[in-house]
Order: sequence, then C-alpha cells, then structure tokens
Amino acid sequence: MIFQTLDSKKECYAIFCEDNFYHYPNGLELTHTWAYSPHVEGDIEYAQIWCAGKNFSDVCPEYLKDRWNKVNKRLQAFSRAFKNAKINPDDVCIYSLIPNKFLLEASSMKNEITNWVFEHYKKPDNYRLMSDLAALLHKIRNQKINLRTENLDFINPKVRKNFNKIKNANNKIDYNPWSTVTGRLTTNQNSFPILTLNRELRSVLTPTNDLFVALDYNSAELRTFLGLLGEKQPEKDLHSWISEEIFLNKYSRDQTKKKVFAWLYNPQAKNKKLNEKFDRAQLLKKYYANGVVSTPYGRCIEVDGQKALNYMIQSTASDLFLTSMLKIDKMLKNRKSFVAFSIHDSLILDISREDQPLIDEIVKEFSKTKFGVFKTNLSIGRNFGEMRDIE
Repeated sequence: MIFQTLDSKKECYAIFCEDNFYHYPNGLELTHTWAYSPHVEGDIEYAQIWCAGKNFSDVCPEYLKDRWNKVNKRLQAFSRAFKNAKINPDDVCIYSLIPNKFLLEASSMKNEITNWVFEHYKKPDNYRLMSDLAALLHKIRNQKINLRTENLDFINPKVRKNFNKIKNANNKIDYNPWSTVTGRLTTNQNSFPILTLNRELRSVLTPTNDLFVALDYNSAELRTFLGLLGEKQPEKDLHSWISEEIFLNKYSRDQTKKKVFAWLYNPQAKNKKLNEKFDRAQLLKKYYANGVVSTPYGRCIEVDGQKALNYMIQSTASDLFLTSMLKIDKMLKNRKSFVAFSIHDSLILDISREDQPLIDEIVKEFSKTKFGVFKTNLSIGRNFGEMRDIE
C-alpha cells in the first residue's frame, strides 16, 4: 500500500493512505512511499531512492504536471508564509496549520507520483545502502548540535572575519546524499555549514556527552585503489610504505604523495615505478564499459574515459566510508553515544564517559573494510577545534 507521511517529529505525524489520514497506522499494510520516515518500520520501498534523489517536480509525469504545479505552488506559498511568520517547523505540527482539504489533495497527488516512479524506474543496485543511509541522515538531521561561541578566540582576526557564517546558522546538520555523482555527502541550504566550517571556528562545536572522537582512514582513496586491484593493505602509513617499497627512499613522504596523486588521477601521466606496481588499465577494464563506471557498491556513473578512474576511486572510497559509518552507528544503538556528523571521510562520534571503554573496539571495527584492514587515525577532544591525535 502506497502512503505518505506528514511531518516527521516523534510526537507529531500522520499517515496518508487510501484517501484518509491516520495518526496510528497499526494494522495498515504500508509498503511503498516517497522518502524515509522513522514512524513506519518494516521493509518499505522509497521512491526517492529509486529515482536517485529527484524531487516530485522532477519525476512528475506529463499528464499530472498541470495539477501538480498548482498544488506545489500552494505548498511553497504555505512554506513562505510560515517563514515570514517566523514559525519554527520544529515547534509545531505543520499539517495542523494547513487546510485539511488541501492536504488531502496534495497527499493524493504525491501518492500518484510515487506510484508512477515505482512503475517506470528500476530499483538501484545500491538500494539497501541508500536506505540505511537515509535513516542515519534523518537521525543526524534531528540532533541539535551544541554551539558554544565562548570557545572561540575573538582576538583571532580569522574568527571575527568568518563568525557570521555560524552566527545565525541552524543548529542542525542536514546532509544531502544525492547532489554528487560519486555519492559524497553535501549539505542542504539551511544546514549548519559543517563541510565548509573554517578551522578557526571548529571550537564552537562541543559534544552533548563528554568528548568527541574522530576517526578517519589513512590515505583512504589510495587504499581503495589498492583494494580494487586486490593488493594487500600495508599496516603502516601508505605514502611512507610507497616511498620505501617502490621508490626505495629516493623521495620524502610528501614528495611521494605528490607523485602518486599526480600519476593516479591523470591517465596520461607516466611513472615507471608506479606503472610496474599498479595496473590502472586493469581497473578500467573491470569496472568501466560503454561510458559507465560500475562500482563494487552498486553505483553506475556516466563519465568520459579521462575521468573514469577518478570517479571510480572517489565513489568507491565514499561508499566504503559511508558503510563504515553505518556500521558504527549500529554499534552505538541503544547507547548514550552517537554519530554526531561526518566531514568527507572523517567520522565524528559524540561519546559518553560510560562508553569510552568501547573506543578501541570502535576503531577496530571501523578499520575493517571490504578491501581489508585500513589503518585508522584516531583523535579525541573536548571540542571539535581541540582534537588530540592518539597513537
């Protein structure tokens, strides 16, 4: 049965199906809807994932467009009115402020468009990953972050210059998993600017519990490249390993790093030592055909040959990280500690004192990947600007 969820707050939601609203959906055989909602459990199919994050207007069929455009304009008008009236959606049941007759019409149209998507789109190979990710990102979106401006050093001119970026910012992080072809997370317009936050402003972020724990992979993309080739993962820093094992200590670590990335993402770049050790052509032969990269995580990306290897590695590394983030979130289920946010390939956890003995186990689990054990960097801090590396 196709349905739509109105509002998403725990204490304030309704289910629309079969031309009616239900506040207690127990007994209803709900199976298909537009997007993830925490209120309906079970094996639910989400049309938004089937159509790769497009919105209702993007996928609306021609025969419904005139009707949908009228409905959508009214929805936007309500949204503007709430904003002008300074109504915080977190403080009210939004659907209680909209005429019931119009809600029935809008919800019915959303059901029609949702049904059309299921009839005309193919279920993506990475559906399970994206479904689990949608649930975690919804949870993060509904977590208020602690912002303490007293932690900032206002003597620092960079702090004063960039302070407006966070002065009136939303205290919630709203990720968008759809806006990049590789699957790397971005943030939506009204989100706290976590991905572009200047380093000198990071101290404003403090944990709800007792400390932040940050995990990130050592040379994530390069290790992913090795994994795709079936190579064993070195236990030590990867660039140091390449410097020693491939270049025989001819170059420093930083020089090696520059040489490796200059070669890795440029198909025309030649490096005899790297070419002898790593076969880039083998990867393209395995994962790239007819202008499409097909990753081990089920993504299919249209790209020209010049960028194929780049997209394949970046997308695979991103999904590898997201898979690990989901794994750690499950480890923390029913605990005070939780996934706070992520920045590219860095995962930040909000850890309670009682869960601190779990940190070693978390690092160990995070290190386990589809392509072997990745060396993981660990840092800990009382705020996000003062993280201390732990060996």
